[in-house]
Amino acid sequence: MKINADMVKKLREESGVGMMDCKKALVECNGDFKKAGEYLREKGILKASKKSTRATREGVIDSYIHLGSKLGVLLEINCETDFVARNDVFKNLAHDISLHIAAAAPLYVSKDDVPSEVIEKEKEIYKKQALNEGKPEKIIDKIAEGKIKKYYEENCLLNQIFVKDNNITIEEFIKQNIAKIGENIVITRFTRYVLGEKG
Repeated sequence: MKINADMVKKLREESGVGMMDCKKALVECNGDFKKAGEYLREKGILKASKKSTRATREGVIDSYIHLGSKLGVLLEINCETDFVARNDVFKNLAHDISLHIAAAAPLYVSKDDVPSEVIEKEKEIYKKQALNEGKPEKIIDKIAEGKIKKYYEENCLLNQIFVKDNNITIEEFIKQNIAKIGENIVITRFTRYVLGEKG
């Protein structure tokens, strides 16, 4: 069965779960909404999304220095309780994300952090590129929107494909750990240092 955007949107509205997870659930369950809801529950994703509104005042600052000491990452990741902050599962999550940041070099935590002027500038570049390639004017905006989505996937940590598992994004990886740990987890900020490069 073909899963369309309206079906994904409907499940997202009912469950509060992200679009990618909803689409995957519908694909796995052949478009059956009831089964897709159960699938999300079984995977712990539904529970994880419900926890996403809870306050995170504890956590850790994780650091990673790459071999040769020419590249380093500092990451602040928060959870709800000090108990979880000291938990090995949480610490391993923090370290895996630090490693990912070192390898994938994101510029922002999420797409909400990308300044609007950056997006506008990127859109202008994509539109000019499309026009130069002779694309019809009526589809220029659509092309630009598609490239902006790609920009988020390349530059926003939560949208990036996890370097240790190319089947999931960092956001999905965090949700899996929220389901495992039972607390909300939020990446607050990170800094990636490269020797000789200035901020």
